[in-house]
Amino acid sequence: MAELKNKNNDKNIEKEQKELKELKKLVEELKNKFVQSEKEKQDYFAGWQREKADFINYKNKELERLKNVSEVVEQDLILSILPVLDNFNRAAKAINGEKQQDQNIKGLLMIKNQLEDVLKEKGIEPLQRLGKKFDPNLDEVLEAILSEEFEPDIVIEEIEAGYTKNGKLIRPAKVKISKR
Repeated sequence: MAELKNKNNDKNIEKEQKELKELKKLVEELKNKFVQSEKEKQDYFAGWQREKADFINYKNKELERLKNVSEVVEQDLILSILPVLDNFNRAAKAINGEKQQDQNIKGLLMIKNQLEDVLKEKGIEPLQRLGKKFDPNLDEVLEAILSEEFEPDIVIEEIEAGYTKNGKLIRPAKVKISKR
């Protein structure tokens, strides 16, 4: 009987050892699957982070591009308005003293002033070049006039005003300068 018990015990031990081996194998497989899942999770997460960063970069570049397009459109509009202002300025210079009292002329001069105010609100400022030394970065010379009255290269007449937008030149002044 003791022998039979030992045989049954040996069978139970073998069975338990076999089950233990299978459980260890299953645990090892699960560990491998878990490690693989963690790696995949990290890869997916890293990919998501890259895509998110790429999207943020794209969004920022697109905003910058739209800002640049907007600035170009605005500058183009301003450059098309400046000749109108030039004509208002020429007309204002041509009006003599008694005509300035005419209500129609006053109305036109008010429109000119309003246009100048709108441009100023947009950061557009006229260059003040009259009486200053010629600067090729700011002035476009239309004529050089012999003059003993002025030093050489002094702006003696402004044909068309130059303009800056927020300190950046958008149109040079068209000027006459003195020469000897």
